[in-house]
This record gives sequence, structure tokens and C-alpha cells, in this order.
Amino acid sequence: MNRALRRTWSTRQNRRAHRRFTALTAVAAVSLTLAACGGDGGSDQADAARQAAEDPQSVTGTVTWWDTSDATNEAPAFRELVERFEQKYPNIDVDYVNVPFDGADDKFKTAAQAGDGAPDVMRADVGWTPTFAALGYLQPLDGTPALKGSDDYLSTPMRSNTYEGKTYGVPEVTDTLGLLYNKEHFARAGITEPPKTWDDLRTAARKLEQAIPGTTGVFLNADAYFLLPFIYGQGGDVVDMQSQQISIDSPEVTAAVETVRDLTAEGTGATDTSANKYTNMLNGFKGGTTSMMINGPWAVSDVLTGKAFADPENLGVATVPAGPKGQAGPVGGHNLVVYAGSPDLAASYLFVEFLNSAESQAYAAARNNTMPTRRSVYERPEIADNPVISAFQEPLEGAAPRPPAPGAGDLYDIVTPYYEQILGGQVSIADGLRQAQQKAKGAVPGFES
Repeated sequence: MNRALRRTWSTRQNRRAHRRFTALTAVAAVSLTLAACGGDGGSDQADAARQAAEDPQSVTGTVTWWDTSDATNEAPAFRELVERFEQKYPNIDVDYVNVPFDGADDKFKTAAQAGDGAPDVMRADVGWTPTFAALGYLQPLDGTPALKGSDDYLSTPMRSNTYEGKTYGVPEVTDTLGLLYNKEHFARAGITEPPKTWDDLRTAARKLEQAIPGTTGVFLNADAYFLLPFIYGQGGDVVDMQSQQISIDSPEVTAAVETVRDLTAEGTGATDTSANKYTNMLNGFKGGTTSMMINGPWAVSDVLTGKAFADPENLGVATVPAGPKGQAGPVGGHNLVVYAGSPDLAASYLFVEFLNSAESQAYAAARNNTMPTRRSVYERPEIADNPVISAFQEPLEGAAPRPPAPGAGDLYDIVTPYYEQILGGQVSIADGLRQAQQKAKGAVPGFES
């Protein structure tokens, strides 16, 4: 029988009408079970895992998925995977929702706390996962089909999914920041290799601006996440895991900001503190008016639509330059997590398993030029022969894991406005970082500010 006839509009509406009540009941049941059983999970959760593993074709339900990928350049591949999933599991519907990445963490926390409107499955930033888990909003995936083939995952991306001995997600895509550059610009300026240090970057940027009038040598995004390679190059971080302190106003972060301010000075590079700063950076690079920028593999599909990269071979990718204490970008990426209050856990487990299979990862990575998290996927021809993915493998190998402390991922949003004010000349480095440090008080539970 035709799927559309078998699954009528009224049936789907009835399911949705009951979702709020069911979700609230599920959250209450999870809380009671955790209190009674020391967090081992209840019989309903065990039954859902068993059904999904032993009789997946009997599973019914609706999975609402919040996909936080770029709506234009990345989402089409994931919508295709949703269609393939529904073909494989005709008794499960997927309500696909593309949610803008900025603010998606707060939107999820608000819905989860209210027990109304949270998705069954979410594409969460690696920095959000431990925070959501600590708040009790995520369903542990241990012993479920969602963790099938977990030994195939790269170790660093997988670590971002564990919290207090349990696994709360699977790594869908990984990434790091690299130096993207215009090879034709380099040739015109007589630059034969990408810069290895921040001093080299400064020299190269000045040469580019002199050789190509009207060109910005390097554009650096005034966003705290994009500051991390400079902080790591000074041997610091925004939190000190050993002393359990927030370290925004540390000497290492101060030195990092000083480096960025120097590199964005007139005659060397530029920055932007407007609401469209990232887009302006990207458009300048795509259009050939910016020679270098720091960005990740997620931007490459968009970059290749620009007139400066009509020939994809013109795009160069290198590891971020080194500071005095080392060379590393942050390990970023996204995990697939399941809401603890989902009324359709079995269907959600199957959806995560399908979406993160080696075949699905290979398809999405090849379409989007993004980095898979399964080791086996890198052996597939469509990935091994992809020049962009190959180019980012070296930067990824030396990338630094993000702090696993719940709440640490929120610090970037706290720091960014003050970082913008510093680069915009509105406050001094010392005053801006001191204000950010004060604002961060209590953001990372158990850490002093």
C-alpha cells in the first residue's frame, strides 16, 4: 500500500497532539527512575532499546530532528538522508527542522526545561553535549543501537559525548580551524609556502596588501571561538581544568588577543565587529578581496561558489600558524543527541544509528566537504580522494580537544561581545577581559572565576 495512504495526515496530527503530554510524562518517569535506581534507566528505556535492536521494523513513531547545519550548503545532504531513512523504516516519520546554529543551545534548554517543544534528536555542538547531559536533558545511549559500531569512531570526537561514565551522543562530524588562502594571490606576492608562525602570517599579509592593492592580507573573525588557536599558541585556554578555574583574563589569553589586534591592524589585515562579521569575512575571501582567513571545513562548499575559486585548485588549506607555545586549532564538530523526554526513544535510536552509519557519513562528507568521525569512512574512495578533506586531516591531527567541563562551551558566547569591543577599540584588552571574567562567574559549575 502507498505510504501516503497508509499514514494519513490525521494520524500524524494525532501523534503530535499527544507529544507534549507524553514528553512530560517521560521526563517525569526518567526522573523517578533515576532517583529509585541510581541512574540505571527504567524499564521503558530498556524496552525501547531492546525493540530497536531486535525488531526494528516493528518500531513506529515520529522523530523530530533539529538539524543545526548550514541551511543552504549542508542541509540538503541531510534532508536526502532523512528520505532514505523513511524508506528503510516506513513506520517512522521524521519531522525535519533546520534550526539556526546561533542560539540553538538556548532554544533546546528552554524547551527541555519546559517539557514542551524539545526535539527527539538534535545536532548539538560538541561543547553543548556535556552541559545538556549535566542538566539531565539527554538520554544515555549505552546499550542502544545508536552506539552501534562505536569502536570505529575517532577517539577525540567520541570523548566529547561522555559524561560521568555514560555516553550521551555520537559524533556526527568533526572539524578544526585551519588557514585558508588564495594560491593565486600568494603567487603574485611571491609567497612560496603558507606561513608557519604568527610572525610569518604578519609578513605574508603585508606582502599581499603591497602586491595586490585594495586586498586585505588576512581577515580574522572577532569571535571567541576563532580566538582559540591564538590562545592555544600561548599555551592557555578559557578554563584551567587542573586548577578548576575560569581563565579568561589570564596572561595567555591577554597575549593571544594582543596578537590578533596586531594582525588586524591597518596594513596587515582586518576584522569586523558587526552582526554580519562572519558573512563579511567569507564574502571577502570568496570574492578575492581577502587573501587569507581562519575558518573550518564547513565553510569550503560555500567558498568554492565564489568567483575567486571558480578553479577549486586555487584554494589552499594549511594548519593554523604556531604561537610561542605550540600550534593547534580547537577540535570542533557536532554530535547527535537524544532528548531524555522523547516519547519515541526506539525510533530515535534507529534514526541516530542510520544517520551516523559509515554509509551515511560518507555520503554527507562527500557532498559537504566535511570531516567524518568514523575511521573506516576515510578509507572510502570518495573521501580518500577528496582534496578538501585530505587537506584538513593534518590540521585535525594536531588539534586540541575542547574542555569537557559542563558550561565551558557557554564561555565563547560570554567572551565574544567583550572581544568585539577590544578589537573595535572601545575598551582596553585588560578591561575587556576582566569584564568577561566577571560575567562568566558561575557559568562553569565548580569552577572559580
